[in-house]
Amino acid sequence: MERLSTKKYQRDISSAIQHFWNTREAQLKGQKKSDQGSRGSVTGGKQLDGFIKVLLKVTKDLGVPEECIYIKGNNLPGFFRPTKDWDFLIIAPNKQLIAVVELKSQVGSFGNNFNNRTEEALGSAVDLWTAFRENGFPQKQQPWLGYVILVEQTSKSTSPVRLQEPHFKVRPEFENTSYLNRYALFCHKLMQERHYSSTAMIWTDKDKKFGCPEDDISFDTFLLSFMGFIQGKLKEFEK
Repeated sequence: MERLSTKKYQRDISSAIQHFWNTREAQLKGQKKSDQGSRGSVTGGKQLDGFIKVLLKVTKDLGVPEECIYIKGNNLPGFFRPTKDWDFLIIAPNKQLIAVVELKSQVGSFGNNFNNRTEEALGSAVDLWTAFRENGFPQKQQPWLGYVILVEQTSKSTSPVRLQEPHFKVRPEFENTSYLNRYALFCHKLMQERHYSSTAMIWTDKDKKFGCPEDDISFDTFLLSFMGFIQGKLKEFEK
């Protein structure tokens, strides 16, 4: 079996970051005057398409037929709600759900949106796994579930955030943490509690630099987990 490597995708990952900022800038310029703040930059829904292209390229390189890869209209049944539209799916010809990926970003408004992002990711995972347990999918083997969060690196996201503890003390790992620290902790805990098979947290700034705070939640590690799982499922795609 060929040894897995992400080396050939580094340029594609860099291009995905460029696409994110370029698309965001174009959306901001094109937003209507009636839009408030940066709302116009988050309603286009195309900023993370570069990462979809990376996943698509990786999946096809592994030998998955293109007709088994879904990047639009990816509604899956839930348990607490009828459906959830995911960003990237792989479904084998025998209707086995192989992989599911959710992509999110956070630029500015960290205080308002950090809790929203954590609640979204947790809720989506719990909904999918409960639906799986309740026979929402025609299979016994669990799919691979991935989560990627792209977070802007600024002074506001790297500075320690004051804790609100009016009644009880928060957990010690949250003391003296920035929003970037908290997103990293969140990604670790999503895997630790088995809500997601793999997670990645990418920091990036307006100069289009990017990186990851820790190797085990890097996008490279995320891709290796994804690739390893898909490689072990290739027989599902044989006709």
